Amino acid sequence: MFGNKMPISALSLATVLLIAGATSVMAAASEADFKAAYAAAETANKEAGVLRDQWTTTQASLDAAKKAAASGDFDQAVVSAKEAEALAKASIFQATSEKDAWKALEIH
Repeated sequence: MFGNKMPISALSLATVLLIAGATSVMAAASEADFKAAYAAAETANKEAGVLRDQWTTTQASLDAAKKAAASGDFDQAVVSAKEAEALAKASIFQATSEKDAWKALEIH
């Protein structure tokens, strides 16, 4: 739990969120689908920012979503936006789970 290793529960949650976000969209996505997915991702990323734990990979996924949408590839845009949301939620989980973890450290 300490040092450079992420707690197993945090790693498991991050993995589940990433898999859920990276799952292909079953039907062709529309611009409205993209806008909804992007708005959810931005909201989660802003919450991570309030906790001062935004991940750079989240912003990269948001940028990829915008780029895909701009080229008209709404399927990929939705996938990237959902990935960004999953990453933001994982960073929120990390921030909240590690908030008081330092108290458990034994100072030598």
